[in-house]
Amino acid sequence: MDQGPNPILETVEQSAQAAKGNRLPDKMISADSHVTEPPNCYVDYIDPAYRDRAPRMETDAGGGDSFVIDGMPGAVNMAIIAAAGIDPKDMSASTVPFSALHRGGWDGKARLADQDRDGIAAEVIFPSVGMVLCNHPDGDYKQACMWAYNRWLHEEFCAVAPDRLVGMGQSAVRSPAEAIEDLRRFKEMGFGGAMFPGNPATAEDYDDPIYDPLWRAAVELKMPIAFHILTSRSDGVSAIQGGGGKPNVPVQVRTRMNRGAVLLTSIQSIISTFIWGRVFERHPDLRVVCVEADAGWAAHYAYRMDHGYKRHRFWQKMGEMPRLPSDYFFDNIYMTFQDDWIALKMTGMLNPRRLMWANDFPHSDSTWPWSQELLLGQTAHLSEQEKSLILRDNAAELFGIVQ
Repeated sequence: MDQGPNPILETVEQSAQAAKGNRLPDKMISADSHVTEPPNCYVDYIDPAYRDRAPRMETDAGGGDSFVIDGMPGAVNMAIIAAAGIDPKDMSASTVPFSALHRGGWDGKARLADQDRDGIAAEVIFPSVGMVLCNHPDGDYKQACMWAYNRWLHEEFCAVAPDRLVGMGQSAVRSPAEAIEDLRRFKEMGFGGAMFPGNPATAEDYDDPIYDPLWRAAVELKMPIAFHILTSRSDGVSAIQGGGGKPNVPVQVRTRMNRGAVLLTSIQSIISTFIWGRVFERHPDLRVVCVEADAGWAAHYAYRMDHGYKRHRFWQKMGEMPRLPSDYFFDNIYMTFQDDWIALKMTGMLNPRRLMWANDFPHSDSTWPWSQELLLGQTAHLSEQEKSLILRDNAAELFGIVQ
């Protein structure tokens, strides 16, 4: 059945009509973009002890390529990961050869041309296969894979233009002490911050006092800590697999679509851990980035946190907080989004100094290569200062990007 016009392009056309002379700031920055790890990323850069088990690309009978990770279910379909710019009705779960994917997903030089086409000056770079690795049950294997990725990212991809390709190092967080050392190495490598799994590889969660030295180090090193959707046990690759079904609307589709709509709940859980766990109370200068979970929901969520604190802290015996939960939310939490018209409409109820736009290239949810057209309409009501903050300055300041 014909699904009608391309919804992205349709939105872009409406956006252009609404722009009415609006101008975007120069040298925009995407606060969340990705790589498509190439076949050599893990096998060439991993600790030799893990080379036989390293994540590797395998070609199926139809000639399509996917990443297979030892100890993880299924395979990572690179085609759907690198579907930026494709009409939604043409997206498919079928695999394609790696050579058919956006070259800019793994080639730094080609990536600069992709940036120019989208009208941006720099990107903060997150992994793709590495997101799946965040939920691997073996912390030692996970750390070995993440450091293979870190080496490849530093030596091959970002080295082309470190001022425009700003990497985020990965750590399995097997212990606070090791994570501190990882942060120091990331700083030396010129990375903009660290991406941690939604669940650390320890029995304790991130609000436990054993992590206080790590948060102190993050502040001292000026390294923001990022948490991306799909990297927690509640929303990772194992959680989104469905099964069974009816002919018209299979359970697998219903389950995936519903979980796709509520991916932000894992990020809300992390925010809750840091706020109710009093982490920001102990470390008021700590900066946490919640990546790709949008922000239009944040005003109500913060309001409900305040409501819960005011109404229920006494009988729950949680003690007094020096500031309201919403104060910590809007001071210590940064949020990225790519197409969140609601967030941009609600900047007055949020903190525009903590909102950061992203194009999510080359993923299927990306606004590339129509980011400029889309944003012209979505930001027409904002002040020049708000546009500059959200589309450039916040990311530049947080990740140390020199314009």
